[in-house]
Amino acid sequence: MTTPAPRPKLPVAVEKATPYTFDLGLLLANDANPADTKTTVAGEKDQEKALAEIARDGAQALVNQLLTTCRIERTTTDGVLLNLPPVTTPMPREKAVPAPKPPTKWEAFALRKGITPKTREQRRNLQYNAETNTWERKWGYKGTNRAEAETEWVVEVKEKDFKRDEEHAINGTSFRGDGRRERKERVRRNARKMRKNEEHAAKE
Repeated sequence: MTTPAPRPKLPVAVEKATPYTFDLGLLLANDANPADTKTTVAGEKDQEKALAEIARDGAQALVNQLLTTCRIERTTTDGVLLNLPPVTTPMPREKAVPAPKPPTKWEAFALRKGITPKTREQRRNLQYNAETNTWERKWGYKGTNRAEAETEWVVEVKEKDFKRDEEHAINGTSFRGDGRRERKERVRRNARKMRKNEEHAAKE
């Protein structure tokens, strides 16, 4: 058996009549030279070979430019890193830039009153209870926003509320469920207001 002849090493330096232009931030090499892809008797194979050579030259020129112009640093965790410069080639958009959404009634009100959004810490659904030395939810499952009347085994009824006994007897309810019903109604009322605000913003 005859061993195949070793492939010749291609030159590292790439010389072109018109020099390449680069956008290293996008790893892009622009070749302004006309592509010589004329086919011979062999047909498509020669054309593919010519395109492969053009692509190889472009890749080699891009690597040369990266290694000679970009800062290289070594790290103990990630190894050798190549710092790319900022992108200089503007990329076209397929779609138009979306128009800003009109503010809702609440957003307009908050802007007039100078109300700022809550911070990330304020939005956390946890708070510390110093009495029990535990973290508790502010709302939701086992949230502390629930009235004590929903969880206590006995409920204190004020004298002015005694007349509601008849209403509870007719409706089959109790004082214990009043707090839960009021909280549920507040949730539904807030949801209705939110839907109205969204409809109002969509019309504007």
